[in-house]
Amino acid sequence: MSKRITMASVLEGRHATYGMLARLFREEVDEAYLGKLKRMRCPVNTGNADVDAGYRLLHAYLSGAWERTLEDLRRDYLRVFIGSNTTGHAAAYPNESVHTSADRLIMQDARDEVMAVYRAAGLENSDRWKAGEDHIATELEYMQIMSKRALDACAAGQGGKTEAVLLAQRNFLADHLLAWVPFLTDDMLEFAQTDFYRALAHLTRGFVREDADFLESVLQEESVAQGEPVPEAC
Repeated sequence: MSKRITMASVLEGRHATYGMLARLFREEVDEAYLGKLKRMRCPVNTGNADVDAGYRLLHAYLSGAWERTLEDLRRDYLRVFIGSNTTGHAAAYPNESVHTSADRLIMQDARDEVMAVYRAAGLENSDRWKAGEDHIATELEYMQIMSKRALDACAAGQGGKTEAVLLAQRNFLADHLLAWVPFLTDDMLEFAQTDFYRALAHLTRGFVREDADFLESVLQEESVAQGEPVPEAC
């Protein structure tokens, strides 16, 4: 298998995974998406302990799905991300500002920073972003969009563009997702009462860390360091 095919498959997998994670955080699971998840083949022994734990929990939960599964998931989504009251540390609040501001408030500096990143990438506000620009689903969707751009650039042999997109993703992970996802997922594990959302916590924490390592490795390759086109490794 050529390096081009290998890199393309990795980039395609990144795009799919970020899309799945964004969807699961954005809203409750409906019947159609539950069916899609049940048909999904869960990887095993990825080498990342959190990712492996997440897929094991997810597979076990989906295998035992029953007629009240959607209702159970709806209730747990509300419990985990909204909580039972509006005071104190009562939920795994899904906005970056809450986890990175001193007063744990929404619409703080983190929101302004990610908005600047989105504008620099030429992204417009979307109806799906109504939960907030620094909502975990929105930040993951940004990574999904940029993963598709990297995949398309790689397929077209556009080395400079591929490198630029991957660099932007690496920086976004370092400046944002890695700075607060560990806190979010710790809270999810505390408040979740279904293995589904425990699985989502493990998958998210493990995947963003794994992806950061992947990007660091790719961008440090000799061809990149010398300014040669990244698609040589695609």
